[in-house]
Amino acid sequence: LARIQTDSVVTMLRELYPDLRFEIAVAMSTTGDKILDTALSKIGEKSLFTKELENALERNEVDLVVHSLKDLPTSLPPGFTIGAVCKRESPLDAVVLHPKNCGKSLSLLPEKSVIGTSSLRRAAQLKKKFPHLEFRDIRGNLNTRLKKLDEKEDFSAIILAAAGLKRMGWENRIGQLLGPEDCLYAVGQGALAVEVRAKDQEILNMVSALHDADTVLCCIAERAFMKHLEGGCSVPVAVNSLLKDGQLYLTGAVYSLDGSDSLKETMQTGVSFPHQNEDGPNDDVQHVGITAKNVPGQAQEAAENLGVELASLLLSKGAKHILSVARQLNDAR
Repeated sequence: LARIQTDSVVTMLRELYPDLRFEIAVAMSTTGDKILDTALSKIGEKSLFTKELENALERNEVDLVVHSLKDLPTSLPPGFTIGAVCKRESPLDAVVLHPKNCGKSLSLLPEKSVIGTSSLRRAAQLKKKFPHLEFRDIRGNLNTRLKKLDEKEDFSAIILAAAGLKRMGWENRIGQLLGPEDCLYAVGQGALAVEVRAKDQEILNMVSALHDADTVLCCIAERAFMKHLEGGCSVPVAVNSLLKDGQLYLTGAVYSLDGSDSLKETMQTGVSFPHQNEDGPNDDVQHVGITAKNVPGQAQEAAENLGVELASLLLSKGAKHILSVARQLNDAR
């Protein structure tokens, strides 16, 4: 999947810059790819899928790195920035059923059916919604997880990001798409990010053409929400964002591990601002790690403020307690 995602970005860049030569020079495994016997939420390293790639960027071995945006922490190491956020694929979660359950949905699976997911966020929401099901960790890349599902009888279904399945050309495996009423998604899910050296103006200018303005604003709001909550993969934090008629709507939620305790709120803000020429000292302002020169700065600020305000609202209602209990219980598991 990482290779397919990188290829898709390089294809877009080649179309934009036919005179330039782009080489996919390095394919590398990250810590998150190698530790497959431990739940992601237990490893606790925020830069699980990014550190090795950033090291190559720092050493000038590569000029840009393609990530799933949801893998990138809300604070990047000094010297790096997200130079492009590409148009978002579906951010929803998808149910992939064991072949014997073909045609069913989560609500129709038998009592005590085991569902595989490595995400505390998914498990917390779905336990509450479907109390007759059991949830168990499943790790590995998409190929590995689908193999575990199909070749063994351990799982009745697994939950994966719809975007990954679509990019792999496996859309036909989606048995059910989980809408916001069933499962809010992860911050940045479905969007691809291009990480570059913050001071490399030439590369930054080049990749900024890939920015999708709507996706940028939604993801800035989501990342600001997560950052202000101090959330990560070791606690269940979820979002849903929508940009319509110049209004950005953000729903954010936090959950206890079993989903029994939760807080969810929605806020909105206007993001219709003219693009001003913002050259000068504010040229490369980052908003939660994203540098988007071709998106109005006022709109980015409004999006970031929306995320912070929504997080503040949840914190005022007791989100900190829910998240700290979830963190402690997860550490003790």
